[in-house]
Amino acid sequence: MSSPDAPRPRAPHPAERARTIAALGGRATLVPAGDPARADRFTPLLHHVHTDGTISVLLPADHELVGAAWTAPRGELATMVELADPAPVPLRESIRGLLWITGWLRALSAGEARAQALAVAEERPDPRLLDLGHTATLLTLVPASMVLADGEGTDPVSREDFVRAAPDPFATQEAGWLRHLELSHTDVVGALVRHLPADLRGGHVRPLGIDRYGLRLRVEAVDTDHDVRLAFSRPVDTPAELSRELRALVGCPFLAAQRRG
Repeated sequence: MSSPDAPRPRAPHPAERARTIAALGGRATLVPAGDPARADRFTPLLHHVHTDGTISVLLPADHELVGAAWTAPRGELATMVELADPAPVPLRESIRGLLWITGWLRALSAGEARAQALAVAEERPDPRLLDLGHTATLLTLVPASMVLADGEGTDPVSREDFVRAAPDPFATQEAGWLRHLELSHTDVVGALVRHLPADLRGGHVRPLGIDRYGLRLRVEAVDTDHDVRLAFSRPVDTPAELSRELRALVGCPFLAAQRRG
């Protein structure tokens, strides 16, 4: 492994990584707070994280959390939402990161729920929203704190930083690119092994992630898994810039010279 004094490769700010997980809309789990003896975990029918950090949660109309939110003091129920970021390729440990948003789950009036459902539909049309007012109820979670845990570390994220940040520009394209790399370009992944610490080169190397700062690899070793970031020479914003940086990492001499120019 590299020396602990060696500088870490540049990576997106925690707020940007949190916004990316939220935008990808991976698996959500609700965990009611306030009773440490409870181990209840609920999966909503639908969830959506808005740009201001609030979360719309669609639940069956007869769900116990719906009744609890209506009867809670001030109509607010302390709840944590866990958002998981699954890898686009099948891995031994499939979750790349977790975003925990703790706050107050609130009941909505019929008018408020309809307005919020329309706001969700503008960004994420989903037929399940049509069940609102019939077999489903929409609640909102107002965040009080956010914590991100991924291969870069564990970091608190303020709501202000979350609102100011933007998702990674390649977030919606990343899954297709990684699956293509995994299935059709094992030679490319093999060429990247030379960038790994010597003690990791014997493991099974898999593509884990792409963002504007670099490429992430998962090394599945006998004892455990290791996530490694290979940094680009500079942050990129377009597919053309990304292609040049990836080719330079692989070792294309012409493009490496072009990158330095």
